[in-house]
Amino acid sequence: MPFSVLQDELTALDAKGLRRTRRTLDAAQSAHVTVDGKKVIAFCSNDYLGLANHPELIAAAQAGASTYGVGAGASHLVLGHARAHEQLEEHLAAFVNLPRALLFSTGYMANLGVVTALLGREDAVFADRLNHASLNDACLLARAQFKRFAHNDVVQLERLLVGSKAKRKLIVVDAVFSMDGDIAPVPELLALAERYDAWLLLDDAHGFGVLGANGRGVLEHFGLQHPRVIYMATLGKAAGVFGAFVAGDDTLIEMLMQRARTYIYTTALPPLLACAVSKSIELIAAGAPLRQQLNENIIQLKHILRESSLPAWRLLPSLTAIQPLVIGDNRAATAVAEKLAARSVLVPAIRPPTVPQGTARLRISLSAAHTADDVRVLGDALIAVGKEMS
Repeated sequence: MPFSVLQDELTALDAKGLRRTRRTLDAAQSAHVTVDGKKVIAFCSNDYLGLANHPELIAAAQAGASTYGVGAGASHLVLGHARAHEQLEEHLAAFVNLPRALLFSTGYMANLGVVTALLGREDAVFADRLNHASLNDACLLARAQFKRFAHNDVVQLERLLVGSKAKRKLIVVDAVFSMDGDIAPVPELLALAERYDAWLLLDDAHGFGVLGANGRGVLEHFGLQHPRVIYMATLGKAAGVFGAFVAGDDTLIEMLMQRARTYIYTTALPPLLACAVSKSIELIAAGAPLRQQLNENIIQLKHILRESSLPAWRLLPSLTAIQPLVIGDNRAATAVAEKLAARSVLVPAIRPPTVPQGTARLRISLSAAHTADDVRVLGDALIAVGKEMS
């Protein structure tokens, strides 16, 4: 295929305002960073507790490198499974109060591994329409019946479950939806899983570390525990490092070790990162003040925007660190982001296919590392840009 065909596709993306570009971060992740040579306040990162550059995590990684070197050297099942991995899996299982945990290199790989290991052609998977791309891809690769229900619509989900004759049934949802910031109705989903003999896979990438009194995630947030739950969380967001894990019943984890291709056929996570994550879990457990600061930032921003007269922009009803401001038009969202960047405030414009057509938005990510002054600067910048574009 000639590359001119690809160039035509790139040109089409430009015409629709959908072409993506990268910025270059010149230093460690933080609330205040240097990007492309310019100092800005960043509201782009999923580093919700501000741990990505924490000195104790750096020291733990350095100690891990001294003990284990840099690379794992092999897959977990060959010779890449270090003592640091084993200890971290034990720490993670205990932290989320589930029997056993299994490390994966990324959340994307964890979701692909779980769904394809558990389901086949005779089975069915039921997925929220706003699920993350990794869950959607996992459902397609599993070759099971792929049934999607409207966002958080448990009534429609129940109708789909009632009509299913599948051998195995799996409900899959984001626990916190990455582009809307809202929380899945987990108690109702779990009740349906129990009623219709299904598993419930919760992708808690954006809840782990910040939801619940102790940061244990969405299950602690709702006070739930159930053997039908398959719990996945990532370690590169609130935990500040890298990787992911799946936790649940001992038999489930053992089966994933035998069948999850994204676990079996890839090099293990570098052990030094497992050392860093173990330290991160300690900081999360003691992180009530960080979560309090994050919640104060969320409340402050929502108050500022509700009191302001922005254009026909819509702040979605999120109670989490993800505060989406829907602009609507692709080019308008990009223009707002550029005008904010000119004011040294960095907020990403998110456009289709990441979000539905007509709902291009600013995805404002707040962190415990942001101060009240940072949030005020963001609010003032949004109000000023809004007036410019009215």
